[in-house]
Amino acid sequence: MNNVFSMLLRVRYNECDAQEVVFNARYGDYVDIAVTEYMRTLFGGYQELLAQGIDWQVVRLATDWKSSAQFDDVLAISVVTAAVGNTSFTLHVNISDYSTGREIAQSEIVNVAVTPVNHEKMSIPDDFRAKLQEGAPGVLVNYSGINTEDDI
Repeated sequence: MNNVFSMLLRVRYNECDAQEVVFNARYGDYVDIAVTEYMRTLFGGYQELLAQGIDWQVVRLATDWKSSAQFDDVLAISVVTAAVGNTSFTLHVNISDYSTGREIAQSEIVNVAVTPVNHEKMSIPDDFRAKLQEGAPGVLVNYSGINTEDDI
């Protein structure tokens, strides 16, 4: 887990459906939370980016499911930058079971850089591009409540 940005998140009861697995729409929430933390790691808080005149909007989110997560599972969610274009960037998000490594889902999210006020498409600034391309390897954000010191 040390070679990429990772986040640990415990599945909460309200995220599960009548089949006792995580409801499919919640995976979009998991991706959003992980991407937000990835971007915070790279650039600081969201307000800092807005102050620099940079914002982004999701234009595509696709998820492929491999297996189901259930209540109280700890999810290991990794985020890597897959591509950076002139106005857009693509992130790959992998979700697996922390304790077993079982693959749960893979998502691809495409974002377009926009101006904060008018939400007009803009070119990605060079410093923003460089940080996206570098990524955040070795960062672990832990919202799961478990002790990971033995794993690091």
